[in-house]
Amino acid sequence: MGKIIAMANQKGGVGKTTTTINLAASLATLEKKVLVVDADPQANASSGLGVDIKQAECTIYECIIDRADVREAIHDTEIDTLKVISSHINLVGAEIEMLNLKNRERILKEVLSPLKSEFDYILIDCSPSLGLITVNALTAADSVIIPVQAEYFALEGISKLLNTIKIIKSKLNPALEIEGFLLTMYDSRLRQANQIYDEVKRHFQELVFKTVIQRNVKLSEAPSYGLPTILYDADSTGAKNHMALAKELIEREK
Repeated sequence: MGKIIAMANQKGGVGKTTTTINLAASLATLEKKVLVVDADPQANASSGLGVDIKQAECTIYECIIDRADVREAIHDTEIDTLKVISSHINLVGAEIEMLNLKNRERILKEVLSPLKSEFDYILIDCSPSLGLITVNALTAADSVIIPVQAEYFALEGISKLLNTIKIIKSKLNPALEIEGFLLTMYDSRLRQANQIYDEVKRHFQELVFKTVIQRNVKLSEAPSYGLPTILYDADSTGAKNHMALAKELIEREK
């Protein structure tokens, strides 16, 4: 049975999509079957994995709103064992459309449940908000990875996210766990980055991944070619960091 992991933080620009794309590609390279679910209307995870979102006829939007067959929304990528369900700008309005639907917080869980046995990992890239789609993602997930940017306001807003997770655990998904806090955009030369790492570690202790994702220009270049960094430049720091993260995640399962 596969594991569903949501990538969530309502703060924008913390590296959720970058982490989703590159962790997924690293897990797939390690011979795991991986599905990326792009639940962000900006659809950056889809295009970053080479999906032409203008051509995609069936997306996560159709699966949620029209209950389209989820298998029709799955796209191949450059890596055989890595698939993606793309997003669409229409997802912006989906939250309003979902308000009248029955069990509206559990729709994504129902959509993804037939796929759980077919993949080792399903990674959901959430939008930078705590709206109904993110609530759906957290209700569908077994665990959540929280990317934290190694900058001054890093911990701002995390209490809001933790509170949302607590509510979802008590009302919708008692099995939801925090997989870990992941420090992103880390620059070891900056004293501030080290202070933030120490602070996150002090707050969350064992929940902080040992792997940190360093600032790396290849990580920001790769998506414009529709490739994960491991295919764009396997020797880059960004590719190596995400490979280390994938190995750490697999190790935790043992």
